[in-house]
Amino acid sequence: MSKHKISKWIQLYTDGSCYPNPGPGAWACVFNKDGTRKHISGYANYTTNNRMEMLAVIKGLNHLKRPCFVSVYTDSKYVLEGFTKWLTGWEKNNWQTKQHEDVKNKDLWERLKIEVLRHEDVTWTWVRGHSGVVLNELVDGFAKEAADRGREKRKRDEAQLLLPI
Repeated sequence: MSKHKISKWIQLYTDGSCYPNPGPGAWACVFNKDGTRKHISGYANYTTNNRMEMLAVIKGLNHLKRPCFVSVYTDSKYVLEGFTKWLTGWEKNNWQTKQHEDVKNKDLWERLKIEVLRHEDVTWTWVRGHSGVVLNELVDGFAKEAADRGREKRKRDEAQLLLPI
């Protein structure tokens, strides 16, 4: 028997949402390992849809405490193509686009790269949103629930501000 632990293979479904965009938003992840599922989610008071899509992947990869083989599934072509096609060029061009503009969300691209490099291997798959892929529909629902929690918390916080002193 090997002394080394065998790395886990994890499916990571991610989703972000923001309505209106920009505005309040949320992110969610569904982890699937050998049929066992777990999810995490969160929200932000003011953000963009792209930031929430990115944060979903970052939070998901960060949640895995030891290096794993990870298959990331996202319905965001921005996240998928940004990481697999554009990131290297942006870094070489000092975080400038081909149009010589600053790359948006640089802070999250840097965090995403750090998280990806922590793992054994990360593969990327684009999934068409709202197309009946079970785990993608599930993660979409968790993102919507997180957005609702965020809106309710914001309402409570605003109501407390209106209380007489």
